[in-house]
Amino acid sequence: MVIEVVTFRLAPGFDESEFIDADNRAQTEVVYHHRGLVRRTTARADGGGWLVVTMWGSTADADASAEACRDDPASASWTALLDPSSVTSARYETLD
Repeated sequence: MVIEVVTFRLAPGFDESEFIDADNRAQTEVVYHHRGLVRRTTARADGGGWLVVTMWGSTADADASAEACRDDPASASWTALLDPSSVTSARYETLD
């Protein structure tokens, strides 16, 4: 299994409610339909930081989802709300 972690801040001018709506759309309309998805969750930290954790069955599943999201309008709307300079992404393979 692969755990994908994305951290970010919202872009200036966008509020939390806009992001939550876009995140819900991206999750239910896009990511939940991709092969290999185990779980996805979004969390907010005090001070404006955000985190999305997605668990995939394999690296190939995570790669296929990333490729499919590039051309998806709901994913593009989600990405447009992020401050690009704050985005970090990492993948981890589980040991169990």
